[in-house]
Amino acid sequence: MKEFSYTIKDPLGIHARPAGLLVKQLQTAAGGVTITRGADSCDGKKLLALMKLRIKAGDTVTFKFDGADEAEAAKAAETFVKGLL
Repeated sequence: MKEFSYTIKDPLGIHARPAGLLVKQLQTAAGGVTITRGADSCDGKKLLALMKLRIKAGDTVTFKFDGADEAEAAKAAETFVKGLL
């Protein structure tokens, strides 16, 4: 299992537009993706589940990847998240 954490810098947090882009990116992973904020977590490939986390600026989010391509998927997602949020 690969994982990374990121503190959200976008003043609006993860709202609809970046959430949609993020889910689209995460759906390219062959394995599973879990996003965790505090005690709450969701399937990173489901837009509504991600929106329910209500991730705001300053929140630290952990992305966990499993599956055959977990290393590549985690690296691609980390690069994407750092450029977007």
